[in-house]
Amino acid sequence: MERHPGPLPDDLETLKGIIMAQQGEIVRLSASARAYDALVQSLKIRIARLQKQKFGVSSEKIERETEQLELLLEDVEIAIAAADPSPESEDHDNGDAVVFPQRRRGRPRVSDATPRERIVLDPGESCSACGSPLRLVGEDVTEILEFIAAKLKVVETARLKKSCRHCETMVQPEAPSRPVPRGMAGPGLLAHILVSKFDDHIPLYRQNEIFARQGVDISRSTLIDWCGQAVAVLRPLTDLIRQDVVKADLLHADDTPIQVLDPRLRQAGKPRGVKEGRIWTYLRDPRPWGGSDPPAVAYWFSPDRKGINPQTHLATFSGILQADAYAGFREMYKPDATGAVRVREAACWAHLRRAFHDVWKGNGSTIAREALEQIGALYDIERQITGHPASYRLAIRQEKSRPRVAAFHVWCEAQLTRIPGKGELAKAIRYALNRWAAFTLFVEDGRVAIDNNPAERAIRPVCVGRKNYLFAGSDAGGNNIADAMTLIESAKLSGLNPHDYLADVLARINEHKINRLHELLPWNWHPMTDLHKKAA
Repeated sequence: MERHPGPLPDDLETLKGIIMAQQGEIVRLSASARAYDALVQSLKIRIARLQKQKFGVSSEKIERETEQLELLLEDVEIAIAAADPSPESEDHDNGDAVVFPQRRRGRPRVSDATPRERIVLDPGESCSACGSPLRLVGEDVTEILEFIAAKLKVVETARLKKSCRHCETMVQPEAPSRPVPRGMAGPGLLAHILVSKFDDHIPLYRQNEIFARQGVDISRSTLIDWCGQAVAVLRPLTDLIRQDVVKADLLHADDTPIQVLDPRLRQAGKPRGVKEGRIWTYLRDPRPWGGSDPPAVAYWFSPDRKGINPQTHLATFSGILQADAYAGFREMYKPDATGAVRVREAACWAHLRRAFHDVWKGNGSTIAREALEQIGALYDIERQITGHPASYRLAIRQEKSRPRVAAFHVWCEAQLTRIPGKGELAKAIRYALNRWAAFTLFVEDGRVAIDNNPAERAIRPVCVGRKNYLFAGSDAGGNNIADAMTLIESAKLSGLNPHDYLADVLARINEHKINRLHELLPWNWHPMTDLHKKAA
């Protein structure tokens, strides 16, 4: 709104003109605000719909469209915030002021560990009016959250040489070990590089630009060397996490594609020279049923999607595997020569629900809609028992879920006689009936989840990362991604700050006894105190 500086004119007609102009501006801004609000709401609805439709081969396209809409929504809400100067936590009755769309606001949640600085503004010891002494009757305290930019520093370690005056023996302290051989990077810097690349998904060339703004020019090739060397130093710990994860008797599994450069393809005449590798994830998370094992996740890279890859990763695994219907898992579900089954399959009701949802959205099928309602009733029960012990979950499922599952099976068989056998709806129903034992395992075991969404959440960081660094430079690069993410994501599942964890481990691992390496696993880790550092 236009503001008129200085005193208002005394002329009545001029004042009326100013008022009329301001009223017109208010009407225009109110209309703009309503338009912004309508656009925001429509984008939110569209994003929600797209997120529900993610299934099958079209998921990559839908993910990109969803992210573009989220960026547009963010820009619109920033524009609204710029036009709305009202404070975060204060409500005002502005009368005729422009009413902007309601936005979620609130004070930032600040950790108790966050450093605090207190600034005291003292009016003095004597009254400015009469000169008498002042006494303290209270204080008004306000807070602002300030940002202190990260800093790089050079740490010089001087090893003094001394000689004995009597026998001329030369003595000098041993040089402290470095996280990477002959490398100038300290453990904190290496941890920052790893977390920035594999958790914040900042490519190394962008990190080079960030460091340059801080006055240090670290070439991209040097960053590459440090990143690879740090991952190699941590690899024994990564291997331990993987070994520990596959010892569980219940795992979630998923995989996602990642582009990998392959010069041999370019030599063979393919212009891009890029192949499709895979990142596999195996998640152990007993928290939903109150298990005692710590949550952890293991990632593996493979240059293709052949079934031998998960079969190799899970060669020692025995128990229940919750995954999608990927054919590569089927070999593990087969009984051995003695008839014993080493791995039992648990299916994902979320995948089944998406299949029916696609049909319903495509043609408005009432049969698909009825299937969604029946599956939704099962999820309503699950929401009530998440976090409870496995025995309680099993009892509730036996009482409430089992009858609904049995009724759904009867319903599915009946629908197959009424619908075309080659349609998408029949395909979705057969998908359930052909794997019915896997779909009903969750009502037989209170530990089993109703779906594989935990694994899909665990694989999500890979999907975000590949949109930033686009591809791995080689198969070795793919292995480095899997190694780094195994450490970072497992640390996050243990409630740790991945930077603090990696910085401490990188400072200690070279001097740590190999037979006590388990002490550095995320769920066993305790930071080294200053006293311990001096003793070491």
